[in-house]
Amino acid sequence: MKNIKDELQNIILGDEQTGRDSQLKKIQGFLRGYAETSVVFEKQQRFKNEETAALIGFATAENLFYNHLILSKNFISEGAEQKVYKLDDTHVLKTNQSIFYESWLDYFNSLLIHNFFFPATAYSLLGFQIINDHLHAVVKQQFIVSNETTDLEAVKEFLEYNGFQHKRYNDYFNPEMGLIFEDLHDENVLSYNGVLYFIDTVFYLTSAFYAM
Repeated sequence: MKNIKDELQNIILGDEQTGRDSQLKKIQGFLRGYAETSVVFEKQQRFKNEETAALIGFATAENLFYNHLILSKNFISEGAEQKVYKLDDTHVLKTNQSIFYESWLDYFNSLLIHNFFFPATAYSLLGFQIINDHLHAVVKQQFIVSNETTDLEAVKEFLEYNGFQHKRYNDYFNPEMGLIFEDLHDENVLSYNGVLYFIDTVFYLTSAFYAM
């Protein structure tokens, strides 16, 4: 478990930008630097507003806006945090405003953790769009078709085997790694021929994550 934590710490706290996560790490690295230098922490909402403005400026300077039209005819579904569209025969596109997170940095940390644990459904950042006057990240993910109802007891057994303790409802916590893992209901975890696919995950870091 220590080796896994070391790898995650390197992903979250390191500066490497190679491979599939290069775009995610580019944004995460900028936001991490912004958080370290910002003095606007007394009110979380004020910080996120300032962070969003800084992110828009960075994305503009780095040409990271996704300029392709997102067609409503390709709409598949939506939840509280995002909308899902068909991108092609094998991928979906998701627009996310990061409302489940106190900061954009938390959102991008969550994506990187997801990619570490679940490479079969890894996220790729396509860029950003302003939708209804709000900044959204635009990400791509493998399209998973389920052929059976997800057994939440099987999800629980899988996570507990990997060190995640069930807390309540569909929420888990890994005390050794300092990770909170939430919202694992049967629409966020799909099942195909008995194989579980985690498609929408919400990870949060606790202070224990940073302990060496």
